[in-house]
Amino acid sequence: MERLYFSEEHKMLQEMVRDFAKNEVAPIAQEIDEKGAFPHDTIKKMGELGLMGIPWSEEYGGTGMDLTAQCIAIEEIAKVCVSTAATMMAHTSLGTAPIYMFGTEEQKRKYIPKLASGEMLGAFGLTEPDAGSDAANTQTRAVLTGNEYVVNGRKAFCTNAGFAGVIIFTAVLVEDGEDKGISAFLVDAGTDGLSFDPPEKKMGWRASDTRSVYFDNMRIPKENVLGDPSGGFKQFLRTLTSGRITIGALSIGTAAGAYELALKYSVEREAFGKAINRFQGVSFTLADMATRIQASRHLVYHAAWLKDNNFPVIKEAAMGKLFASETAMWVTTQAIQVHGGYGYIKEYDVERFFRDAKVLEIGEGTSEVQRIIISREILKGINAA
Repeated sequence: MERLYFSEEHKMLQEMVRDFAKNEVAPIAQEIDEKGAFPHDTIKKMGELGLMGIPWSEEYGGTGMDLTAQCIAIEEIAKVCVSTAATMMAHTSLGTAPIYMFGTEEQKRKYIPKLASGEMLGAFGLTEPDAGSDAANTQTRAVLTGNEYVVNGRKAFCTNAGFAGVIIFTAVLVEDGEDKGISAFLVDAGTDGLSFDPPEKKMGWRASDTRSVYFDNMRIPKENVLGDPSGGFKQFLRTLTSGRITIGALSIGTAAGAYELALKYSVEREAFGKAINRFQGVSFTLADMATRIQASRHLVYHAAWLKDNNFPVIKEAAMGKLFASETAMWVTTQAIQVHGGYGYIKEYDVERFFRDAKVLEIGEGTSEVQRIIISREILKGINAA
């Protein structure tokens, strides 16, 4: 697969991130999960290495690489710590990408260099208590009053929000008493009227920051609208399409990390006088795990390649996200089974991967939503005929 999609530059990045993950991330992964501690120092080091701005042009402080490179970095970090990889993924794919894709030149110059360097974290607020999969049911309102928007509403499950320097959020734009549709906006940390709940107590991704965001008569300048004011809905759909590819990479890393632990354990653990991988029940499970992970890689990196080369990618992004996330859940479940009773003990990292896997089938569009997207895309031509 690497021969198909990876350049020499990609391979060099992969080796560098793999070493960083092994030496800097893996040693603290268990501890930050247990404490629910945000990995400030690790994120700072990742910024210094350029990992927080991989797909952005050098003009704006990025490394000038592509989505494939971003997926490589996410996968390698996720193999040892899904929380840290999720922080990077959300920062780049959701907290920075909309500014890069839709922002004005002034917005790009103001935010992207700080985001790309890791000096500032980005977050994206889309989900609401009554607007999850039904994102069009957004209740947050931004009312144009003179040269300002007055914003009221709430966002839920916002990753990085508590440590972000800038938050992108969606709201219904109201002008002269008339709803103009969903738009995207920028708000700087510390703005009056912006507040947060404490971090959510999550089953997995415990070291990533997830919390609710509140807008209470929050005033932001008119120029804080992101892109075309009437195109906010289409903009966040495009953002989610790319995000599905990166969460596919996160899923691959989650699955691969659990698989590698199970493989190692199968060599070390003996039963009836031989390594347990000598038993067909275990060896077949390992074979299925490896096969599903490899299939996920092909789907996700093919989607990344299509995106990098400006081909349509809606169907392929949904397929990659769907298959890879469900693979992560299946592989981590089987990894627990291979470990037997020890897999149920927190001392063993495989338990952490299992908890981290479930949300992959939910975030960036549930498995059910992905199937809706895929079926819609494959039936277009048939129904049109």
